Amino acid sequence: MSKPMDVEQEPKIDDALYSRQLYALSHETMKKITSTSVLVVGLQGLGIEIVKDLSLAGVKSVTLYDKELVEIKDLSSQFYFSPEQVGKVGRADACFQKVVDLNNYVRIDVHNGELSDEFLKKFNVVVLANQPLALQLKVNEFCHANKIHFISVETRGVFGQLFNDFGEQFTITDTNGENPNAYMISSISQDKEGIVTVVEEQKLQLLDGDLVTFKEVNGMSALNDLPPQKIKTISPLTFSIGDTTNLPPYTSGGYVTEVKQPKVVDFKPLKNILESGENIFITDDFKFTQPTNLLAGFQAIHKFAEKNKHMPRPHNKEDANAVIEIAKGLLKKPDDELDEKMITQLSFGAQGDIVPMQAILGGITAQEVLKACSGKFTPIHQLAFFDSVECLPEDLETLPEEEFQPIGSRYDGQIITFGKTLQNKIENLNYFLVGAGAIGCEMLKNFAMMGLGAGPKGLVHVTDMDTIEKSNLNRQFLFRSSDIQQLKSQTAANAVRVMNPDLNVKAYSLRVGPDTESHYNEEFFNSLDGVCNALDNVEARLYMDSQCVYYGKPLLESGTLGTKGNTQVVVPHLTESYSSSRDPPEKGIPVCTLHNFPNAIEHTIQWARDTFEGLFKNNADNVNSYLTNPAYVQSLKTQNPFVRLETLASIKASLMDRPLDFNQCIAWARLKFEEYFNNNIEQLLYNFPKDMVTTTGTPFWSGPKRAPTPLKFDVENPLHLEFIVAAANLRAFNYGIKAETNIEVIQKQAANVIVPDFTPKKVKIQTSENEPAPSSNTQQAGGDAEDDQCDTILSQLPQPSEMAGYKINSIQFEKDDDTNHHIDFITATSNLRATNYAISPADKHKTKGIAGKIIPALVTTTAVVAGFVCIELIKVIQNKALEKYKSTFMNLGIPFFGFVEPIAAPKNKIREGWTWTLWDRFDVDGDITLKEFLDLFEKKHGLDISMLSCKVTLLYALFTDKKTKEERLKMKISQLYETLSKKPLPKDKKYLLLEICCNDTETGDDVDVPSVRYKYN
Repeated sequence: MSKPMDVEQEPKIDDALYSRQLYALSHETMKKITSTSVLVVGLQGLGIEIVKDLSLAGVKSVTLYDKELVEIKDLSSQFYFSPEQVGKVGRADACFQKVVDLNNYVRIDVHNGELSDEFLKKFNVVVLANQPLALQLKVNEFCHANKIHFISVETRGVFGQLFNDFGEQFTITDTNGENPNAYMISSISQDKEGIVTVVEEQKLQLLDGDLVTFKEVNGMSALNDLPPQKIKTISPLTFSIGDTTNLPPYTSGGYVTEVKQPKVVDFKPLKNILESGENIFITDDFKFTQPTNLLAGFQAIHKFAEKNKHMPRPHNKEDANAVIEIAKGLLKKPDDELDEKMITQLSFGAQGDIVPMQAILGGITAQEVLKACSGKFTPIHQLAFFDSVECLPEDLETLPEEEFQPIGSRYDGQIITFGKTLQNKIENLNYFLVGAGAIGCEMLKNFAMMGLGAGPKGLVHVTDMDTIEKSNLNRQFLFRSSDIQQLKSQTAANAVRVMNPDLNVKAYSLRVGPDTESHYNEEFFNSLDGVCNALDNVEARLYMDSQCVYYGKPLLESGTLGTKGNTQVVVPHLTESYSSSRDPPEKGIPVCTLHNFPNAIEHTIQWARDTFEGLFKNNADNVNSYLTNPAYVQSLKTQNPFVRLETLASIKASLMDRPLDFNQCIAWARLKFEEYFNNNIEQLLYNFPKDMVTTTGTPFWSGPKRAPTPLKFDVENPLHLEFIVAAANLRAFNYGIKAETNIEVIQKQAANVIVPDFTPKKVKIQTSENEPAPSSNTQQAGGDAEDDQCDTILSQLPQPSEMAGYKINSIQFEKDDDTNHHIDFITATSNLRATNYAISPADKHKTKGIAGKIIPALVTTTAVVAGFVCIELIKVIQNKALEKYKSTFMNLGIPFFGFVEPIAAPKNKIREGWTWTLWDRFDVDGDITLKEFLDLFEKKHGLDISMLSCKVTLLYALFTDKKTKEERLKMKISQLYETLSKKPLPKDKKYLLLEICCNDTETGDDVDVPSVRYKYN
C-alpha cells in the first residue's frame, strides 16, 4: 500500500509550504531531506509522533511498519487511531491514510512483510519506536555494518531513552545552524601577534581556534587573499591572527567573517554502548544519578519482559522488586549505587503511555532523523535518558495497585502512569487555549489524547482570529490545503473532535485584549482552571499574564525560534508572573545609518521595506484621508512643518501627477531609480567627498561609514530592470491601471524615458544619532518658510468635492504572495542600494525573511515544547511544591536541554509578620462611602490612606481642599468614580481595581501595598 509518486523526479522544494522551515534549515539542507527515505517501526503514540513530524518536514518517503492490531490503550497517545479499529486493523494500516494526508510531497508506504536485510537496505534512516531490546540490537548491528543511520527510542510512562548510531566518520557540516559571525574591522596592528580590533557596535562571538576570512581590507590587503586563518581571542573586541609585520600597514575598511568547519564524529553500535556505558548524553545537569540508573533500569525491564513475556505490571511491587534485582546486576562500576525508588517508578509505569512524553521524545527523534540525513546540527551522541518523575503523584508508592489498573478506556496508558483519580481531574478541567497556530495545534492534540476537557464538567476554550495560510501547513498539523482561508480556531477544534469525540471544545475568533473583556469577562475567567498561551506576540502574552494574575489562574507559557524553545509555568501565590522578567527591547537601526550610511544588507533591506511602505501605502492613505476626512488638513498642523510639507508634497504629486496608463508608470519608476540610486548618492558625495577628513584628521569614510558609488541606469542589467518592473506594476495597482508583464515592452519604454540632469544642492545631512535632524532644526526655527510652502501647495490641490468617490488603492505588504511584486520590489531596491555601498546582495529568500520579519519555525521544536508544557500542566493539577516545577530552555540543534526551578514570587514587606506578593490584594465587598473605605483600612489594617485612584482617575488625595474633601467623603466609591472619570461603571463587571498610597499607622512610614479589588455590583 502506498501513495503514488514519481520517485525519479528531482526533488522540488515548495518555498510557500516550507517557508518557515527553510529559514531554520536552508535550501541546501532541505534538498538532502527531500532525498531521504525513512523506515519507522512501531506505530503507537511515539511512532506516530515521529512519522507526523517527518512527513511535515518533507522527507522523500516514510515507510510504516507495525503489524500488531490496534489496542484500546493505544488511543492514550495515538491520535490517528479510532475506537472502531481496536482489535480489527493493524496499526500501520490503521493510520496510513491520515499520514498520507499530511503532506502531498511525501511518499507513504506500509510494509506488512518481514524486516529482512534486503528490505532494510532500501532506507537511509531506520527508526525503532518502543521495540524489544533484542530487535533493537539485531537491527542496529545490520544498519551499522551497512552504513544505514539508526535510531531507537522508547518511552515508559514518564521515562524515555533515545539512542543514535550514525556510523563511523559521520560528518556534521554545521554544528549549530547559526549564521557565521561577521564583524566590521576598526584596526589591524603590524606585530608579531597582529591584533584585529572590531568596531564597538558588535561584541565578538568567536572562540580560540575558530577560523576567519578577510575581505575589503585596505592597506593590509594581502589578508583578503589568504585562506581561513586561526584566531586567538583577546578581549570582547580584539583577537590575534599571527605575524603581520611583513604586511603593509592597515589603512581602512574591511570585514572579518567566521568560517564554519565540518566536524567528524564516530558512532558505536548499541551493543557496545550498553556494555561500556560510554557516550552517554546528559539531558539534565541536576540529575547526577539518572544516567547510571536508567542505563541499568531500561535494560532490566527488557530482560524482565523477555523472561515473563510482558512488561512489569502497573504498580506491581513484586514485579518492581524483580526489576530492581536485575538492575543491580547491570551496574557498570562496583561503587555505583542503584536508586531503587527511581527503578520502582520506572517499573510501575513501564506499560504507561502518555502523550506529553511521546511528543517530547517523538519531536527530538524526528529532529535527529533530519540531522542524520543532512549533517545539519549536532546529533545526540549517543544514548540519552529523559524523565519527568516530578509529575508523578507524591504518594505514588503508598497508593493501592488498584488505582493504576487499566479499565478498558482510551486513557488506560495515562491511568497506568498517574492513576484514576488524577485522570478524573484531568477530564473535568476547564482550560483556555489562546492561539491555534503551531503550538496551539500541538496543545489541542495533547489535550484530546489526555482527555482534558472530555469529562461531564470539562471544557476547552480556544481562540484565534487568524485564518489558515499555505505556509501554516508545514507545522500546524491539524490543517489541510482544503482548509486555507478558514478560521484556525474552528478548524483545529473540528480536527481534534475527530481524534477524541468526547472532547468538549468551544472555538472563538475574538482576540484577547481590553476591547474583548465583555466576552472574556469575570464569569468566563472565574470558570477556568487555567490558561495556556500559544501566542506569537509579546503584547498579547503580557495581557493574558495580567488577567491570570488578576483572576488568580495558572498560566502555561511557551515559545519557539527554529530549533530553540522555552516553557514557563506561572502558578498563583507560588511563582513570579510572565511579566516579572522581560527580555531587553530589540536594538533598532539608527536613522542616519539607514538613510545615509548603511554597512550591512539588513540596513538596505529595512530601507527598501520603508520605501515600499512610503510609496505604495502611506502616500495612498494620505491622499484618501485628504479626500474623505474634512478634518485631515487641520490635523496636519499638529505635525512639525518639515513633516507637514513632505506629506502635502506627496499628496500633490499623487493627485496631480497621477498616471493615465502603464507607460507613465514605467516612466515614474525610471525617475525613482535615478532619484534613489544616482541623485541621492551624488548629493551625499557632494556633502561628504570620498577624500574628506574629519577635524581629527581621520578619513570621514572609515569605520562603519562606507563611501557609496552612484549607479548609472542600464536597461540590460537584470537588477535595474527588476526594479522598474516591480515599481511600475505596484504604481499601476495604486491607480487601478492594468498591469504589464511583458519584459521587452517595459525594457523598451524604460530606455526611452528622458531623465533630467541632476545638480547637487546645499542641504544639511545628519551624520550621527547625536546630531539633530534637519527637520528638528526647522521646527526650532519656527518653520515659517515651510508654512508658506504648505499654504502654496494647499492652494494648488484639487478640492475633495471635485474628486468625490476617487481613491488610490493602498497596498498592504504581503510577504507570502510571490506574484504581487512586493518582495520583488524590496529585493531589487535593497540590492541596488547594496550595490551603491559595495555590500554583498541578498537573494529573494533572505530578503523576504528579513523584510517580513519571518520567525524560523520547525514542527519538531513545536512538538517538544508542547510536550514539556503538558508535563507542567499535570503538576499544576496536583498543586505541586515550587521545586517540582521546571522552566525549560532548549536547543534541539546543539543539542541542549536546561531545566530550572521557576523564580518564586518576590515578597514585599509591609511590617513585621506581614508580607505580600503580586498575587495578593485587598478585597472590599459592597459599595461603601469614601469615609467608610478610609476608616476600614485604618481600623482593620492599620493603614492611613493618603491617595486613592482607579486607572487614571484620582478619587482622593490628602491635599484636596477641605470643602471638596467633605463632599467626597460622603459619596459612595462607585458614584465618586462615575463623577470624576465622567464614565459610567462597566455593566459587565463587578469590580473596580483601586490603587492606594498609604502610611503604616504604627510607624508612620510610607509602605507599598497590593491593589484593592472593590466589588460595587
